[in-house]
Amino acid sequence: MTAASLPIPRPSVLSVFLDLTKFKISVASTFTAAMGYIAYRRGVDLALLTALIGTLLLAMASSVLNEIQERKLDALMERTRHRPIPSGIVSPVAAMLLMLFLALAGFTILRLFHGWLPTALGLLAMVWYNGFYTPLKRRSAFAVVPGSVIGALPPAIGWTAAGGSLGDPALAVLCFVFFVWQVPHFWLLSLLHAEGYEQAGFPTLTRLFSVPQILRLTFTWTCGTVAIGALLPIFGATRGWTAMGLLAAASIWLVFRFRILLHPESSPATIRKAFMQINVYALTIMVAVVVDAMGMK
Repeated sequence: MTAASLPIPRPSVLSVFLDLTKFKISVASTFTAAMGYIAYRRGVDLALLTALIGTLLLAMASSVLNEIQERKLDALMERTRHRPIPSGIVSPVAAMLLMLFLALAGFTILRLFHGWLPTALGLLAMVWYNGFYTPLKRRSAFAVVPGSVIGALPPAIGWTAAGGSLGDPALAVLCFVFFVWQVPHFWLLSLLHAEGYEQAGFPTLTRLFSVPQILRLTFTWTCGTVAIGALLPIFGATRGWTAMGLLAAASIWLVFRFRILLHPESSPATIRKAFMQINVYALTIMVAVVVDAMGMK
């Protein structure tokens, strides 16, 4: 018996669940909610746990609903055709039941432990992602710009779950930096998978601009992200010298490294490296805010 004739092992229930809920992406959203909570509370307490569980459950529910919505398009792309729904491992009905359970559990936890405001923000995140951004992706290559509101909402969920006000300037700048960051982050990702997106019928920037033009746009948005990050100490989102040092170092490093995107012959490897670097920048912002809030100056 050859290797090609061997049966493909069926994935475990856990791996299917993690894939269906896009667990890694959902956890990343939860990290920004934790940052918002700690930034307002200036520390950690037991209530942080319920805020994070509620946020994670809603993020996973939204991811499952997205996979239900895009199952036919996922089946057309090599990168996504093995996902649980298009591959036939999970039926759309079963996925919908899981989504409803996760969403109900997430809303219930946020409402019982943290009140209506973070719960309403969680609902807004799901409506915006699944009801607005997901269908808009099929119509416009620029859908990520309004869609990036999704990146701004988890910090607000964490902030308000800790008792903070939506009108606080420190929260506004925290949300704004993750809103703007989301755009170059997605454009780099879309460049890496442009062929698959086009096969599935998604409008892409590569149909409108050349790759060098897209990279220049990405560099410009990245500089905007760095500029907004510099506002964090000014608006009180960070206060200590350690955080300011981390932000300054990360900003200089990112802009310096991203200069290579202006080269007309940037390779896929360069774009992939830039994608990782902009993620590191976002992580550094979260670390700087948390370290500052915990009093490590």
